[in-house]
Amino acid sequence: MSIWRTKSIEHSMADTEDPEFKLKKSLTALDLTVFGIGVIIGAGIFTLTGRVAQAYAGPGVVFSFMVAAVCCGLAALCYAEFASTVPVSGSAYTFSYATLGEMIAWIIGWDLILELMLGASVVAQGWSSYFETFLGEIGLTWPASIGYGDTFDAPAFLLVAVLTALVAFGIKESLRVNLVLVALKLFIVLFVIIAGIQFIDTDNYKPFVPPSAPGTTGEGWLHTPLIQTVFGAPGVYGVAGILFAASLVFFAYIGFDVVATTAEEARNPQKDLPRGIIGSLVVCTVLYMAVALVITGMVKYDDINPDAALATAFIDQGKDGYATLISAGAVAGLTTVVMTLMIGAVRVFFAMSRDGLMPTALAHVNPRTGTPVRITLAIGFVVALVASLTPIGKLEEMVNIGTLSAFALVSIAVPILRKNRPDLERSFRVPFSPFLPWLSAAICVFLMLNLTAETWLRFLVWMALGFAIYFGYGYKHSRVGQGIGEPARDYSARD
Repeated sequence: MSIWRTKSIEHSMADTEDPEFKLKKSLTALDLTVFGIGVIIGAGIFTLTGRVAQAYAGPGVVFSFMVAAVCCGLAALCYAEFASTVPVSGSAYTFSYATLGEMIAWIIGWDLILELMLGASVVAQGWSSYFETFLGEIGLTWPASIGYGDTFDAPAFLLVAVLTALVAFGIKESLRVNLVLVALKLFIVLFVIIAGIQFIDTDNYKPFVPPSAPGTTGEGWLHTPLIQTVFGAPGVYGVAGILFAASLVFFAYIGFDVVATTAEEARNPQKDLPRGIIGSLVVCTVLYMAVALVITGMVKYDDINPDAALATAFIDQGKDGYATLISAGAVAGLTTVVMTLMIGAVRVFFAMSRDGLMPTALAHVNPRTGTPVRITLAIGFVVALVASLTPIGKLEEMVNIGTLSAFALVSIAVPILRKNRPDLERSFRVPFSPFLPWLSAAICVFLMLNLTAETWLRFLVWMALGFAIYFGYGYKHSRVGQGIGEPARDYSARD
């Protein structure tokens, strides 16, 4: 059997009706929209904007958000076409299984697990920081030995534990909590924009794009963006700094693709999924750029506090009460991000397990909750450990490279599926295909090259581990390879 064997879309759709693996179809258009906004707005506004502006791009971080948004927008079009055509759990993993073959599907699934699990861990650490800031604002303290940045980050661990229990209880119940927290988060974001405008000093925008300077991301080539290592470009500020910052703030947009992981639980996926994916991305891009302009206008970019930029900016203006409100909003907002990323990781792992590439027993759905409880508990445990024990600032770039690689492969898969299966009904189609999908893939690869050499080495280690698991277990136990459901199809033999 070939590693390029594919799982037909008909087979994927049939699997969704298997009682042993059937998820509840309970999500509406509103649920999906809130789901997307809930996961996208969070880390970018509350933790990344100030840090990246201070260290790499200055006020020009607005352009970084624009570059990242263009990349995500093109990828979102590709996701929307696939999600409306193949409304099955697993997102890019499922899409690629039908087009690029099992090996590529495994790579994408493995990348998505990296993206979603590490993303949840990173945001849990950011939540811990704002949680302690909020406690301080209301006169309470958290033990220093088990707090943010310490050997064991207890707040991050406890957050993940609580959210794991909620996600295991049910997807609809999780999103009800998400709806409330997203409403609070949007109120806080709009408050920051409106309240912050009055404190903007236009002198802080000068220069809007600071002149290029040697890289200060670390010592040695390992901590230098790969493209700069090869071509010797300046490291921070200027155009190079904006592009490097774009590869970092890309993390802020991670989430719209998670909407596609819930396709199987949507009531009307053909119409609602494209709306949820594209709509949430547009709304969040506008809000990100507005907040970036406010924070860099309130505080000179090199004076920004990289740990709690928004709250500190208002404290410096003598508005401690505003800072308390922002910290509370950040706590609520980042909670929704962690929960949504965990839901996405569970659904991708569920799809891979149902296909036999991971142990099938893990994919059994609890008849009472309608969720894969075993997978949920396992992923929650890993995320909690990583969030509480990993040094701060070591995970963001790994999340980005995993996501960008998945986006690139999904973009390539769109024209391939159109060629191989022109008969499929597509309620949404990427315009100007194959040009836009190819452009999307090229931008993703370019942003990947702007990540550090150290990140690339870690990514290669992660991929080597993934290949070991695939050839040691997944290839042998694949349900498609065993002919379960339908004969395997191998497009590698096509003329």
